[in-house]
Amino acid sequence: MNEQPAPTDGGHATRPVPDAATGLDRDDHQDDVAPPHRNAPQPDPTCLYGLIGDVARAGSEGTETNAHAIAANFMAYLSCAVGRGVYLPIGNTWHHARLFCLHIGRSGRGRKGDAVSLVLRIDAALRAIDDAFAPQVHRGGLSTREGLAALIHDGYRQGRLDVPAMEDKRLWVVESEFANVLHQGRRDGNTLSAALRDCWDGVDLKPATKSNRLYASDPHVCLSGAISPGELTGLMSARELTNGFANRFLMIWAERSRMLPFPKETPQALVEHLARRTLEVLIFVSADRHDDREHLRMELSPQAQWRYAQFYRGELHDGMDDGAIGALLERRAPMLLRLAMLMALTDLQTRIDVPHIDAAMAWIRHATASVRFVFVSAAEEAKLVQVLELSNRVLAFLRERGQATRSQISTECFKGKVPKARIDASLEQLLASTPPKINVQTVERPVDSPGTPTRVYRPT
Repeated sequence: MNEQPAPTDGGHATRPVPDAATGLDRDDHQDDVAPPHRNAPQPDPTCLYGLIGDVARAGSEGTETNAHAIAANFMAYLSCAVGRGVYLPIGNTWHHARLFCLHIGRSGRGRKGDAVSLVLRIDAALRAIDDAFAPQVHRGGLSTREGLAALIHDGYRQGRLDVPAMEDKRLWVVESEFANVLHQGRRDGNTLSAALRDCWDGVDLKPATKSNRLYASDPHVCLSGAISPGELTGLMSARELTNGFANRFLMIWAERSRMLPFPKETPQALVEHLARRTLEVLIFVSADRHDDREHLRMELSPQAQWRYAQFYRGELHDGMDDGAIGALLERRAPMLLRLAMLMALTDLQTRIDVPHIDAAMAWIRHATASVRFVFVSAAEEAKLVQVLELSNRVLAFLRERGQATRSQISTECFKGKVPKARIDASLEQLLASTPPKINVQTVERPVDSPGTPTRVYRPT
């Protein structure tokens, strides 16, 4: 009897059958084919915590503006406004709630200008109530280290005139065209990116040349930037990807959530209400005491410490590689702590609890997804997912077995159905983790058994 042809779906080829050993599709071309389309990153609603969420919803209600883009700009503003008086000691490092946020979205769809407009209105309303609590806002664009230092300088002599020092070192920089900063960094001798790195760290800005005598001690600079994905990937040099400049930014993908030809204006009464709530936070931290440093200590509750430790040992360091993506995600742990500080302060408390850690982690996850969406192609992302999946299977196998050779991993763990290159990639990923999840030992063969030494892999 003649064999019947395999069933098809509407004349199209049937979907490949998943392989039982790997969970991947069995297909002659599966090594070369990656999903051609990806969903844009979607943040968790947990991001919109407390006052931050209320500001975001107020600005997005009846408008096209993305609520999470508004929230990111408000967090950068609030992190600046609270100043250096609030600190969180972790080891020998004292963290301040300083944030650099970068809003990524396509031109015309990101609504990047609208995402910062409500925050500027809240700032204006806050100044009308009490100007001492509002930070300095700079919207003119940064070009040099010296220009940045001049905004928060320690005083200098101009001819015969002594210019007094700036007492308030809080500065919120709004770079609606962040591409300008990246362009400046490409100029020979320009040290703006190095100065911004120092500002994120809270390090004094010292003169880059002997001819310039502008100092700025104890800077508290926060930044809200906006850029299109094409500009970001086109202008971000390999040096900026790996020297720690880029990974100091909380990068989030955000575009308009709806299309409204006639968006509504946020009522002024609501803006003033949000400004008063912002003022409550600033009064709580004594943000008007401009000359006081580290006068309000924050701490993590025991439950929050446990929660953070779980993330630190797991998600914050899992899935990172030694390439550009790993470099971009390197500072997720301190960034999470700074975000959690902000969440707690909006509750008018100096103790960081589990909900604050969870809300901060939601932002870290969205930033991680955004970085991968912008900087990793669909093909590269598919390969990374496969490597991580196989790595987890290898690690579970080694923990159960105790040790194994690569040949045993291939035959026993994957039933001989996974290519050598993929197994090697998964082993390399486990060995390169920080700290390593496995180790490898070379075992010499017996004298009467010729051949190359055997490599044995064990879980750490």
